[in-house]
Amino acid sequence: MSTLRDLVEEHATLASADVEHLHRLAGDWQLVSDLSFADLLMWVPVGRRGEFMCVAQVRPVTAPTAYQDDQVGRIAGGPEVAHLAVARHQGRIWREGDPVWYGDTPARHEAIPVRRVAGGTGGGSGEVIAIIGRDTNLSTARTPSQLELNYLTTADDLAQMITDGAFPPIRHPGETTSAPRVGDGLVRLDASGKVTYASPNAQSAFRRLGLNAHLVGEDLTAIFARLATDPLEGSDMGERIAAALRGEAPARKEIEARGATVLTRSLPLMPAGVPIGALVLIRDVTEVRRRDRQLMTKDATIREIHHRVKNNLQTVAALLRLQARRVKQPAAREALEESVRRVASIALVHETLSHSSDEIVEFDGIVDRVAKAAAEVTASEAKVTMRRDGTFGVLPAEIATPLVMVLNELLINAMEHAFEKGSQGEVVVRIQRTRKELTVVVADTGRGLPEGFDLASSDRLGLQIVRTLATGELRGSIDLRAGGAGGTEAVLSLPLAKR
Repeated sequence: MSTLRDLVEEHATLASADVEHLHRLAGDWQLVSDLSFADLLMWVPVGRRGEFMCVAQVRPVTAPTAYQDDQVGRIAGGPEVAHLAVARHQGRIWREGDPVWYGDTPARHEAIPVRRVAGGTGGGSGEVIAIIGRDTNLSTARTPSQLELNYLTTADDLAQMITDGAFPPIRHPGETTSAPRVGDGLVRLDASGKVTYASPNAQSAFRRLGLNAHLVGEDLTAIFARLATDPLEGSDMGERIAAALRGEAPARKEIEARGATVLTRSLPLMPAGVPIGALVLIRDVTEVRRRDRQLMTKDATIREIHHRVKNNLQTVAALLRLQARRVKQPAAREALEESVRRVASIALVHETLSHSSDEIVEFDGIVDRVAKAAAEVTASEAKVTMRRDGTFGVLPAEIATPLVMVLNELLINAMEHAFEKGSQGEVVVRIQRTRKELTVVVADTGRGLPEGFDLASSDRLGLQIVRTLATGELRGSIDLRAGGAGGTEAVLSLPLAKR
C-alpha cells in the first residue's frame, strides 16, 4: 500500500510544506477521531473532473467504524463527493445533508477543510489543501452521555482549528503521538484554567496522585502545585497549562506524587482564533515507569557483570604473563603467551558489552584490535601489513565471543606460519554479510599450506580450537585452502538466524 506522501506526489499538486502539514495532521488526528466517535478520511483533489482521492484514513477507538474496507487509494467523484467540493470551494465545515448508507451501515457525512497557515497561528487565512471527511456510524445512535457531549464539543473545536490552520500543533523534538490518548483521561478547562469536565479515567489518575476531591470547578494549576512531590515540577506543570490557555502547545510532561506517575499533554482550544480554554490529556504511567526502572536496573547489573568478567579475565591474563616470564623452556613460554592472547581476545568482547545497553556488540572495533595485537607478535620477524575489507556490523554476544577467538587463532596462525623471517606480505580479513549468513575469509600472501595438509587431522591446538568453535558454538563451517594468487585462505561461514 502506498504511503500518504506517495499518493499525494503521484496524484496531486501540493507543495512539500503542505504535504508535511498533512503528515503532521495524520500523526495527531486519532485524537479528533476518538473525540468525534467517527472515521476520518483525508481527501485531496485530483484531476480536472472534480474527483478526490483518499490518501489517509483513521478509525475511532471509541465507536464502531463506518467503513469495514480500507479507503486509502480510492478515487471518488460526482455526487458522492459533492460535500467535499462545497467544503473546499467555500472554505467552511459542511454539516448539511441526510445520512447515507454504506451497505447495511448508515453514516452521517461531514467535511472539514484543511488549511496550512505559516507558524500554525490560525486566523482562517491560507488556501484549502485537503478535506477531512468525518463519517459517523449511526447504527448504534443513542442519547449521548455527559462524556460523549464533552467529547463531541471538543471535537468540533478541534475541527474548526483544523480549518483555521491552528491544528495540529508544532511537534516538539523527540515527541511521539502515541500517548496519552482520549481514553486514557481527558480534562477540559475554560479560559481561566478551571476544570469544566473530567472523564472518569482522568479523575482516577488524579486520585492516584492523592486528590480526593472532584476535579470539576477546581483550578488545575493549583492542583498540580499542591500534589507534585517536587515543587518545581508542580510550577513547571502550571506554566505549561498557562501556555496552552494562551494558545501555545507545550511539550508533554510527566509528574510524580505519592509513588504514582502521570503523563500529561496540554493542547489549546482556539476555534476561529479565539482562546476559549485548553484540553489536557492524562495517562497513568505508574506501572510503565516501574517496569522501565526494573529494566534499567537489570541492564546496569548485566553491564556490571560484563565489566567484572572483563577485569577477571585481564587478571588471569596478567598472571599467565607473569608465569611465562619465569618459565625457562621456550615451548612452555610460547604456550603460556598464546593463552594470554586467547584470554585477552575474550576480554575484549566483555569490555565492549560492559558499555552496551543490550547483548550486542559493534564487532569491527574488536577485530581491528585483535588484528593489531596479532601484527605486533611478528613485527620484529617479518614486515606484514594487515587490513579489513568489509564490515561485520552488529553481532549478538553469543556469536561475538566464539568468533573473536576463531579470528584470533586464524590471524596468529597466518602471522606466525605464513611468512619467512624478514619477508614482506599482507593479511586481509574479507567480510561478506547477508541477512542470514556471515562469511569471513582470512587470506594471506605467504608460503601457502604444506603438502598433504588436512585440517581435520591437524594436531595444532590453535586449529583444533578453530574447528571446534566454528562447527560447534558457531554452527558453521571452516575450510583452509590455497589462495587464488598464492598464500592461504581460511574460509569461515556461519548462520545468523535467531538461535
